Amino acid sequence: MSETECLDKSELEKLSTRSGSLETIALTIFLSIIIIMTVFGNLLVMVALCKDRHLRKKKTNYFIVSLAFADLLVALVVMPFAAIELTTGQWGYGEIFCLVRTSLDVLLTTASILHLCCIALDRYYAICCQPLVYRNKMTPVRVAVMLSGCWLIPTFISFLPIMQSWNAIGIEDIERRALTGGSNDTSCVFLVNQPYALICSAVAFYVPLALMVLAYQRIYVTAMTHVRQIETLQRAGSAPVTGTAPQAPIANSRMRVETKAAKTLAVIMGCFCLCWAPFFITNVVDPFIHYSVPWQLWTAWLWLGYINSGLNPFLYAFLNRAFRRAFLVILCCDDERYARQGSCSYRQTHRACSAASVNGTSMPSEKELTPPLTKSLLA
Repeated sequence: MSETECLDKSELEKLSTRSGSLETIALTIFLSIIIIMTVFGNLLVMVALCKDRHLRKKKTNYFIVSLAFADLLVALVVMPFAAIELTTGQWGYGEIFCLVRTSLDVLLTTASILHLCCIALDRYYAICCQPLVYRNKMTPVRVAVMLSGCWLIPTFISFLPIMQSWNAIGIEDIERRALTGGSNDTSCVFLVNQPYALICSAVAFYVPLALMVLAYQRIYVTAMTHVRQIETLQRAGSAPVTGTAPQAPIANSRMRVETKAAKTLAVIMGCFCLCWAPFFITNVVDPFIHYSVPWQLWTAWLWLGYINSGLNPFLYAFLNRAFRRAFLVILCCDDERYARQGSCSYRQTHRACSAASVNGTSMPSEKELTPPLTKSLLA
């Protein structure tokens, strides 16, 4: 009987070991796919900006390429070490490098979020202000200042306080127990006190989120106003007056574009909130409930935030015609058919947008009906 029990125990141990190995392999493959797709997507955005001169002409795209660079660094510098620690269950690179890795994590993810905020503000000025106001607001100097802020501001909540251990003031004993985990294995755990949790979360997420919500709300209202204006022009153009027939398809096209632009904003905003809101809500709540949030939940929310760095380039790929054309040219080995197709459609659009007369009144062209934001999102 004892021999049977021993055999049963050994079989159970083998099964548990085999099950643990399969889970580790599956987790490793899943995390590797996330990292590879994030690297590939952001590299594609950067190469597209470098090779396509039409993309370089738009100021918004300077924010996009800087965002892609920040997300690329997240995938190359932050994600691999987080994946290794998650799959092996321990941290083997020392305490100093743990602080450096954590500082880079906070720096790069915050920089990524601030870039999204700057893109929202840029598009707000582009669609909600007159073109002259936009040119005065978004000068090259101001764009450079905003980009510098996206990289400098995160340093004040990452390297400066973390390397000085300001985030651990008052919770040194709790952090020490979390780092050792009650065993000889070390881990790279990042615990923060209440002041740091509130300040860091506000700078890295809640303030940018508020600005993005306000900006996109105004953009959405303006886009819907354009839709109603186009519907009015369409009804005016439906009168049986000579020379008005070409305006109906143009108005229909512009209304579809404006509606799609509004939906695009909702998708971008929704993905951002879905990816980062769980982590930053937990980050604020955890210090006030005595750090009782399970580490599995922390890990899940953190990797959900990392996934946002991989989603950003694919959002632009699927929702922006100019980027999609540039990606096709790159992926198809500089096939000139896509470049000619893009330039041809661009010329056809402007030829079709000549002003027409309705009831003796000059109708605005399609170019005039298209706000800069719509062009930036869908051109």
